[in-house]
Amino acid sequence: MAQYVERVCVDPADIRRLESLVADLQGNGHVSIVQKDGSVCEGVVSVRPTMQVMRDQSGREGINAELRLERPREPAWNRRIWLDQIERVEHLDSILGSES
Repeated sequence: MAQYVERVCVDPADIRRLESLVADLQGNGHVSIVQKDGSVCEGVVSVRPTMQVMRDQSGREGINAELRLERPREPAWNRRIWLDQIERVEHLDSILGSES
């Protein structure tokens, strides 16, 4: 069963960009996300995003993925960001996150 979302990527270049972001967003990595609208969000990647086949509101099938950020010192805080809305990822830790 397909999930309906606001936006999906169908262009091969856009899908490759999503794949690159998924590879860059390792679980437990501390990152700052600059979004296309200029907003910035900082947190720890709770789990590496997984690209999924979804449909947009008009029924067009495509790919997208959702990033979930957390802040360990603020247990109630979390943020979800669609990967197609990410302009840039800045790593804030000295090493890449681990997938454990």
